[in-house]
Amino acid sequence: MIPLLILGLLKQNPGSYGYELLALMEEKHYKYIVNFTKGSFYYNLQQLEEKQYIKKIEELDNTRETRNYILTELGEKEFQKLMYKYGSKTDYINLSFYAAMLFANEYKSEELVKLIEIQIEQTKKKISLLEESLEHGESIPNYFKKMLENSRSHHLVNVQWFEGLLKDIKNED
Repeated sequence: MIPLLILGLLKQNPGSYGYELLALMEEKHYKYIVNFTKGSFYYNLQQLEEKQYIKKIEELDNTRETRNYILTELGEKEFQKLMYKYGSKTDYINLSFYAAMLFANEYKSEELVKLIEIQIEQTKKKISLLEESLEHGESIPNYFKKMLENSRSHHLVNVQWFEGLLKDIKNED
């Protein structure tokens, strides 16, 4: 999915250089859509250039040369293809915690309590980050803001669910 994000950002910001694109991904909170690192970003940028989906244009910026990128015609076609691929996909939410819960009865209840407390803590952190993004998201497009709000709602429901599980476990003991 990282290639879609890079190609999309280049459509919106032609002539951007690599670090600028990475900063945009972080600023626009794309980490809520896909997990990426600086390394995975630059790897994908290099792959897009090798496949000739993007092309480097050399520019002089205050006496230093920068490597700016633009979309090629092939890149425009790849962008359209990736938009359809990801836009038409419906994935199930796959939380590894759900897999662990399949075997909750086989696990020590005090250890299960710790796991649920970790889930509550981590989920509350995610909610906090989402709320921060929404509060300072003047540059966030309206549809993305609605996605962040939806994600926050799901996390709030998960916290209630985790707290209910915790209560049930403590009542069993």
